[in-house]
Amino acid sequence: MGAFRDVRVLAEAGLAVALAFVLGLVKVFQMPFGGSISLEMIPLILLALRQGPWVGVASGVVYGLLNLAVEPYVVHPVQVLFDYPLAFGALGVAGFFPPTVRGAVAGTVAAVLARFACHFVSGVAFFASYAPEGWNPYLYSAAYNAAYLVPSMAIALVLGVALLRALAGARPSRRQAEPGGRQRVA
Repeated sequence: MGAFRDVRVLAEAGLAVALAFVLGLVKVFQMPFGGSISLEMIPLILLALRQGPWVGVASGVVYGLLNLAVEPYVVHPVQVLFDYPLAFGALGVAGFFPPTVRGAVAGTVAAVLARFACHFVSGVAFFASYAPEGWNPYLYSAAYNAAYLVPSMAIALVLGVALLRALAGARPSRRQAEPGGRQRVA
């Protein structure tokens, strides 16, 4: 985690977490047992694309814990891990992709799929009893989580690509400017 020794990276991560928190409070739609359509993923995905997967994962975990502190929906301690730090930390997967338009699209899809996997496991293991009569718990968990993650991903794709293009002119941190760093390419 040497990336956090760079003050610009630390500041960018802090701003991304704070912005994700504020955007997470503005919900287009709130699901009954947790989850919502919002813009909270965008700053975390952009951070991962710009600074790499480990900065993205660490920042996502911090955001997940902050989200847990403010809007908890807890049924079991293991469920807390899957629905908060692991799910939002999984958004750091976007950092494995280059900060290009094509990389942003692939990274966003991969990051949201990783988050979906965490919520899916939690749904099957801890929320199966909420499934309507006759529903398979796997199908219920997939449908429930896709109902808010697919629209959130579509929003994140459109706005994320636009913001990444706008950030292309930003001065890179020392870490990004180093050989082998995360260079932005249009």
